[in-house]
Amino acid sequence: MSPEPVVFERVAVLCYRLYDIADEIQLEPARRLLTETTRPLRLQRAGSQYVQLPSPPLGFELGRRPLTLKAGTLSVDVSVRVFDHGAASVTLKVPVPAGTSLEALTALGDELEDSQNVDALCVDVVEGVRSRLARVLEGSHLWEQNESYTLFFAEAIQGNPSARHLLERADLPRLLLGEVEADSLSTSERAAVLASHFSYTDEDLVVIDWNAAFVYEPSGSMDIPDLIELANAQLLELRYYDDQLDTSLRGTYDEVGRRKRQWYSIFRSPYRQLARRTLVTLLEINEFVERAENSLKIVGDVYLAKVYEAAVQQVRVPAWQQSVTRKQGLLAHTYELLKGEVETDRALTLEATIVVLIVSEILLGVLKVLGP
Repeated sequence: MSPEPVVFERVAVLCYRLYDIADEIQLEPARRLLTETTRPLRLQRAGSQYVQLPSPPLGFELGRRPLTLKAGTLSVDVSVRVFDHGAASVTLKVPVPAGTSLEALTALGDELEDSQNVDALCVDVVEGVRSRLARVLEGSHLWEQNESYTLFFAEAIQGNPSARHLLERADLPRLLLGEVEADSLSTSERAAVLASHFSYTDEDLVVIDWNAAFVYEPSGSMDIPDLIELANAQLLELRYYDDQLDTSLRGTYDEVGRRKRQWYSIFRSPYRQLARRTLVTLLEINEFVERAENSLKIVGDVYLAKVYEAAVQQVRVPAWQQSVTRKQGLLAHTYELLKGEVETDRALTLEATIVVLIVSEILLGVLKVLGP
């Protein structure tokens, strides 16, 4: 069916920028450091008890900040959420005037996705958070990469359309892809974008794509946006540890290539310290990855669990999990090879020591025989 005009009476655009700022964030001391009203994440809707957060992230508001766009400067609400596994999520809630059409919202979303002003504001916010939480950041750093996501959160649409009506008659694929040109999307592309859609009632709708989502929630519940944010935080951490594993593997291979065996290697293996360092790195990364992967646990097949699992699939978390697992295996195999070299050198040292002792005994015996 051809798209129908959609007019929003109450809608906002949530711009997420997620950063890795530490190996670990101590959430309880962080809560005491912050002067704003902080709150651990709590899901509210029915079935939320089956979505467990072992260590709920800590959220707080930072008030309004100016953001300059093509249409001018407007005030956006800024909030931050920090996770114990080291991630910090900055959210800009961009207000949208009542009466905005789907086409105008698509253009706004496309601008926000690529806006350098959005990036600059979020970096400024996260730097402030790092400064204020410096005492509770273990292994403080700011990874040069980040994760971005755009979510269109609609609470009221003119005419109160049903979820089915929106799926069939509204051009949601163009909204999520940020396609502002007039060319129509192919049937297959539209079907791919709309594949991950969910409705709990006939009047609400969630459509999740890999870098944007549309949520129509007349109740105003923020549970779905919160779950999508959690999926993106997990993705960020997996990408970060994948990068750390790449660095560790390259460094180990380079150092093995530089270290040449000398005649005295039988007394001290050139790989002993490298093997120990590799083992420590492997253990640390295993611990950090375990914490990130266990940040949320699903214990039931409820609606929220289905939405979260779809978000995890759409943002490609399983693919990054496989990459991290494969590289963990490579690093573990590298450690075993280094350990084998160290044990071989240790055995050679023992054998050389025994030979020296035997030769010494023989020489002493000969000297006794030849002596006066």
